[in-house]
Amino acid sequence: MTADDAREFFRRVFKDEPELIGSAPGRVNLIGEHTDYNGGQVLPIAIERRTWMALRKARDTSRSRVHSRSHSEPGHFDARSPLSVGKWWDYIAGVCAAFGREGVTIPQFDAVVIGDVPSGAGLSSSAALEVATAFLLDHLTDSSRSPAQMAMLGWWAETAFVGVACGVMDQYASAMCEESRALHLRCDTLETVSVPMTEAVMIFDTASPRSLRASEFNTRRAECEKALELLRRADPELPDLAAATPAQVEASDLPPVLLRRARHVTSETRRVEQVVSSLRQGEGVPGNELYESHESLRTQYECSTPELDWFVNTMRGVPGVTGARLTGAGWGGCAIAVGKLTALEDAQTELIRKYEIAFGRKPRVWLTRAARGAAVGR
Repeated sequence: MTADDAREFFRRVFKDEPELIGSAPGRVNLIGEHTDYNGGQVLPIAIERRTWMALRKARDTSRSRVHSRSHSEPGHFDARSPLSVGKWWDYIAGVCAAFGREGVTIPQFDAVVIGDVPSGAGLSSSAALEVATAFLLDHLTDSSRSPAQMAMLGWWAETAFVGVACGVMDQYASAMCEESRALHLRCDTLETVSVPMTEAVMIFDTASPRSLRASEFNTRRAECEKALELLRRADPELPDLAAATPAQVEASDLPPVLLRRARHVTSETRRVEQVVSSLRQGEGVPGNELYESHESLRTQYECSTPELDWFVNTMRGVPGVTGARLTGAGWGGCAIAVGKLTALEDAQTELIRKYEIAFGRKPRVWLTRAARGAAVGR
């Protein structure tokens, strides 16, 4: 999809021309799983799928109107004092509320939304919508915020307005990623560095049920908090779980379950550092780090599934594939493989066929390279 598609949709809906058109991408995380809420590090890329928005200031100054090609129900709300109503447009209204909290008055506007970021795949379609909204409203109001500031506006909209608990990675990636580069984000300080990333990525959605995902995720967070509490008895100055060294964790007297969780968090954030170092030196993604990450997620964090394990094990035998791992929270969802584009393309058809035979479900598969972040006017 392109800016022209957004413009044409706006013309059909509002019978007029938009003033502004912008977009923001979805994201996938190369490595750094379950580290964000533990103060660790992550390494996402923007994907080559985007959410596009076109808008203009409304002639009706009493409300804003929004239409989405993905949702049959149009939305309307007061951009000056929006309320959460449990509808898809809450993500847009929430960004308006975030600007309002910072003293920026948002004029009423008419807008349309289109995009090809897959929903329900853990690729941050909501963050893409929030960030696209933030960038356009920033231009509309001449508020001149930085990409990092607009990422935080989107994060506030999702967590405080919509009410979905998440870290800042999704919005940061959508707002700040660059083409052919990955974003190294330290979640404790919000420091970012872009590093070269030219390899292709296969995103493999297992299409498996995720009924336990929310409850298991909350359990893991509570386990990590308890592990940190116990580690602080020996080191009261320990800022977060990811800051603990593997030696500290092994020397601790943590119960077996908490020991496994802490082992994953401390080792995973160090794997991020190894991958970043390799990319900075022009050596590409070290596949062993990806496989080790998956094994840790499988055995220490216990959030993998037979489907995710099948994909990772299958990709080990594909020539031209560097490495593979689950990505996202786990308990279903997606895995990734990194390598040569031709190798991933050649493997795709047979991979889908074998997966359907093994699990009786058809996966969704996308190929991408590291893409650019949010932009207005393109």
